[in-house]
Amino acid sequence: MFLDPQKALAAKKIKAFVFDVDGVLTDSGIMYDDNGTEYKRFNAKDGLIIRALPRLGLYTGCITGRNSGVVKHRMDELKVTFQYHGISKKQEVYEKIKQDYQLKDEEIAYIGDDLNDLPILTQCGLRACPQDANLHWLVPYIDFVCKKNGGSGAVREFAEAILAEQGRLEDLKALFWKP
Repeated sequence: MFLDPQKALAAKKIKAFVFDVDGVLTDSGIMYDDNGTEYKRFNAKDGLIIRALPRLGLYTGCITGRNSGVVKHRMDELKVTFQYHGISKKQEVYEKIKQDYQLKDEEIAYIGDDLNDLPILTQCGLRACPQDANLHWLVPYIDFVCKKNGGSGAVREFAEAILAEQGRLEDLKALFWKP
């Protein structure tokens, strides 16, 4: 549920859905085996909505602070519109995305979970965080606190809330099932 009724109206303007990765698409855990091979666990429900959003006319993409082959592979698999890895200054990339896709702040939804997401969360049109985010720092800037934790469907929850406000849930369902 949107914390501010005005932000529910703002959801109608969203054209791009941007997300952080660690702590949002994952549970923040990073696993390595003895050879240094990295492993992450992603939620398939988040993946389904990320793949569906472009088919509904929305741009999708990630801005992540880590440079991970595992994440690159997952983003390629999900066919996101754009992906940026190893980014220490996320706001600079955010500005590039706005320019490249001719977007305004109010047309971008962002979901992040920690301090490094604040520069975007304080600027974009619609902002969310998973339930297990660093709420102490983020809540003053957040429009939507998900009931789900990072890596447990928070991205899906936020995306569906936006689609609901846009009156597009039936469009989403129609991508997968036509009676």
